[in-house]
Amino acid sequence: MKHMKKLASLLLALTLVFALTITVAADETTYSITIHNSAEGHTYEAYQIFTGTLSGTTLSDIVWGSGISEDGKTALGDAVEKAETLKTEADAKSFAKEVAPYLTTAAGSASTVTSGKYVISNLSAGYYLVKDKDNTLTDKNDSYTEYIIKVVGNATATPKSSVPTVEKKVKDVNNSTDDGMTDWQDSADHDIGDSIPFQLKATLANNVTSYNTYKVVFHDTLSKGLTYNNDAKVYIGGTKTDGFSVTSTVNTDGTTTLTVSCDNVRGLDAGNSSVITVEYTATLNDNAVIGSAGNPNEVTLEFSNNPNGEGTGMTPKDVVIVFTYKVLVNKVTKNPDYDPEVEGSEEYIPLNGAGFTLYKKNASDEYVAVGSELKGENMTTFTWSGLDDGDYKLVETTTPAGYNTIEPIEFTVTAEHDIQSENPALTSLSGNATTGQLTFTPNVNEGSLSADVVNQSGSTLPETGGMGTTLFYVLGGILAVGAIVLLVTKKRMNSAE
Repeated sequence: MKHMKKLASLLLALTLVFALTITVAADETTYSITIHNSAEGHTYEAYQIFTGTLSGTTLSDIVWGSGISEDGKTALGDAVEKAETLKTEADAKSFAKEVAPYLTTAAGSASTVTSGKYVISNLSAGYYLVKDKDNTLTDKNDSYTEYIIKVVGNATATPKSSVPTVEKKVKDVNNSTDDGMTDWQDSADHDIGDSIPFQLKATLANNVTSYNTYKVVFHDTLSKGLTYNNDAKVYIGGTKTDGFSVTSTVNTDGTTTLTVSCDNVRGLDAGNSSVITVEYTATLNDNAVIGSAGNPNEVTLEFSNNPNGEGTGMTPKDVVIVFTYKVLVNKVTKNPDYDPEVEGSEEYIPLNGAGFTLYKKNASDEYVAVGSELKGENMTTFTWSGLDDGDYKLVETTTPAGYNTIEPIEFTVTAEHDIQSENPALTSLSGNATTGQLTFTPNVNEGSLSADVVNQSGSTLPETGGMGTTLFYVLGGILAVGAIVLLVTKKRMNSAE
């Protein structure tokens, strides 16, 4: 009897594997296991490992249960002796792995969650290994669990599975005013040609050491407006590691897939809740989308999710967005036929023959040309795409014949976008002239600022027969009369002498 009490106390340690709560109702001949888990998609199976004679809440005369194969019974040895080796929670976890290959027939299963509970019913007394059915959590943001429960009455369990998380961040800069980048955030705006820093950060599950090997794969997708610069670096807890494979593939749709993987991060000294970080840069290219749709960049993390066998899960994706904008200038002049009394009469009309150069101010207060001069014989709308926020100067570098050159106009582009959000959005866009006269009309959806630039015609000589000629005649007559008066006066003065 003393031997059997010792055995019963040792088996009780098995219930500690996942901090289970047992509720006893010993007046029944069959029992149930209720698993509290609100997550859908699980299929739990219960395998009877040990059985025996139930007296009250004590199980004696221990033998192998119906869930262990004959090969397993032979390989595992005597049930009583095996049970006597299980003295700690660590022993119980090790035993769960040892017995897993020899499971044969489930005594019951549950695949439907009702009110946050899975229920496995009609179980006889014994010790059960409860686990997720193989291949039921593939590519899901969840992990397999298995634990041993003593069933001498109705039992309840709350599995404590753990999964990693992943997040993606980007840095921003206003290079008209700042030399340095912002902190990591969920959105940014940049000029086409900018090299943009990105970060991927995974926090591993809190039970990595329960796995023999632990696989981690970052699946990162860059939109076609971003060109990967082949400079990824990987860190574990802040220390650089070369233990990850990094590959990039340009897809047929123009996007790029960046894959950063390691089959066993435990071999790189990663452990429970370790943080793995990937940092790289990508250049905003000419395929960049202008406006509120932006240029998204998203990541998911593939990870080991079965501590006792093969299996990988997948986190939800995390997205950052890079925005960029455009400025449109319409060259116009006063319409000589404009009549405000006539409906539809236009005050200004397009003007050909101009050319403009746009400059952007850098952090050293120097204006640098944005590309080359825009001009064309029939060009009346001038567009600069792929602009960041910042300070700009518009210079008319070619003036239509017969018109005055406008003074350079300085203006500031300002944008607001969500810097901490699961779904970052462009919320506002504006342009404000700081010198000269320029009124911008913003379109947030298109990411555009448009304005009219008016040229005034230059001074010209008066035409023959016009008012100007009449004025010359009048002035000439006045001068002639004055000359006559002066001459007569002079003669009279001479006679008087």
